[in-house]
Amino acid sequence: MPFNSISEIDAKHVANSIEGDIQKLLNANSAKGVIIGLSGGIDSAVLAALAVRSLGPERVDAYHLYDRDSAKESRRKAQFIANWLGIKLKHHNITPTMRKMKIYSPLIMKIITLSGFINRCLNTNLHRLFHWEPPFISTLRRDYCNGYRIKRLFYKWGVGSIEAAFNARHVYRRKFLEQQAEEKNWLVLGAANQSELMVGWFVKDGIDDMPFSPIKGLYKTHVLQLAKYLLPREIQNQAPSPDMVKGVTDECFLGVSYDTIDIILNFMKQNMSDQEIIASGISKKDLRLVRNMNRLSAWKRKPENVDRVEREHGIRIKVEYPFPNIA
Repeated sequence: MPFNSISEIDAKHVANSIEGDIQKLLNANSAKGVIIGLSGGIDSAVLAALAVRSLGPERVDAYHLYDRDSAKESRRKAQFIANWLGIKLKHHNITPTMRKMKIYSPLIMKIITLSGFINRCLNTNLHRLFHWEPPFISTLRRDYCNGYRIKRLFYKWGVGSIEAAFNARHVYRRKFLEQQAEEKNWLVLGAANQSELMVGWFVKDGIDDMPFSPIKGLYKTHVLQLAKYLLPREIQNQAPSPDMVKGVTDECFLGVSYDTIDIILNFMKQNMSDQEIIASGISKKDLRLVRNMNRLSAWKRKPENVDRVEREHGIRIKVEYPFPNIA
């Protein structure tokens, strides 16, 4: 396989297979339907399409759980997808709850609302000046900056506060959806893919760390291929984004494109040596980055207590009921 490509999937066959898996999943758990968090992005849109094709629109509910940092365009796209699929979409603003938890209180959380340019500079320049690595890599080091007081304070003021807010919102979204599902005897489906799982680009115990994730065996490249088969063009052509930091995409945080990540992960799966991978045309820098992300994120792929985020960041994540601001 050339270094600059990854295998094409038979989209129809893969879609049919996943649709069958969803049906078996519901039967095995005696569930009546599924609930999905619909962000407006490609992964959740692909999952929603597969669920509707498998179960019918009447057995699929979707929620768009947004906050002050979510782009209005994401809400519009989530509604567009729901309308196109013929499913019910409920919008819920989690900002009041997050404000009670004081996740917006740190100064850095006020700064990131100003401009995408400032956020990209913080991500690509300022953090690296102090820490010599992308911010995301730093978040994967669980004992980061031990013994280095200045670095530890800078991390806590900057990336640490952003990470705490990022994690709290993802964990809250998962708990919210799980409570909805429990009341209806439905299942929550997660939209994580293999690329995100293997580099740690997800929040432990968050909405992308669900027990049932039908597309988790697919690389991001393959999810995009499925999107071309399943979704309208307007949804296919968008850059993957966490939609929590203005102007910053997934690949800006990760420091490498999904195309390259997938190629390297595929080579690693084949147990190719670093020398062989570099000989194929992959740069040493990208290979080192992906290997580091995979190694440092190993703890995220292990079963762990669901209260980890609360313990590490001193945050109490409580799902309030009845839920306000659901439209």
